[in-house]
Amino acid sequence: MTQNTDNTQLLEALRSGDASAFERIYLQMGEQLLHYVHSRIQNRAVSEEIIQEIFISLWMRRRDLSIRTALEPYLFSAAKHKILSHIRSEKVRRRYAEHFALFVAQHHANMTADLLDVADLEAVIEERIATLPPKCQQAFRMSRFAHKSIAEIAEEMDISARTVENYITKALKYLREALSRGQWTFVLIGLFLSCF
Repeated sequence: MTQNTDNTQLLEALRSGDASAFERIYLQMGEQLLHYVHSRIQNRAVSEEIIQEIFISLWMRRRDLSIRTALEPYLFSAAKHKILSHIRSEKVRRRYAEHFALFVAQHHANMTADLLDVADLEAVIEERIATLPPKCQQAFRMSRFAHKSIAEIAEEMDISARTVENYITKALKYLREALSRGQWTFVLIGLFLSCF
C-alpha cells in the first residue's frame, strides 16, 4: 500500500469519526508539524498550542473536510496560516505595549503636575475657608467634608435649616470668587463646589 493510498484511507476513516485514524494522523504528523512551527516561532509552549489547535480543528471539522491534496500539505498549510496569524497578533500586541509605554512616559509628568495642582487647590480652599465666620466655616465643613445633610447640620448646630443653607451658599459664593482668579481644574472645582 502506497503512502497516498494509506493517507486516503486514513482520511476516509477520519471523516467517519474513527478516533484511531485521528490518532494515527497525529502520531505520523504531530512531531514534524511541531518542529516546523517551533522553527518559525521559537517558543515551545506557543508552538505546542498551535499544533493542538490544528488537530482539534481537524477533528471538529472531520465530516466537512475537502482536502484536494494529500493530508501532509493540508496540515502544513494550516500550520503556516496559524504561524502568520500568531506573528500578526504578536506585532499588534507589541505595538500596543510600545504605544502604552510611550503614553505613560509622556503623561507621567502631567499626572504629577495634576496631583500637585490638587494639593495646591486643597491648600487654597482650606486657607479661604479659614477666613469665613466661625459658624459659616462649621456649616461648610460639615456639609463638604463630613458629608452631612442640611437637616443633620441644623440639628447639630441648633440652628434652622434655612440658616445652614445660607451659610453654605455664602461659603460657596466666596470660594468661587476666590478661586476664579487661580488656574485650577474646573472639573475639580465643579465637583467640590457643587450646590447642595
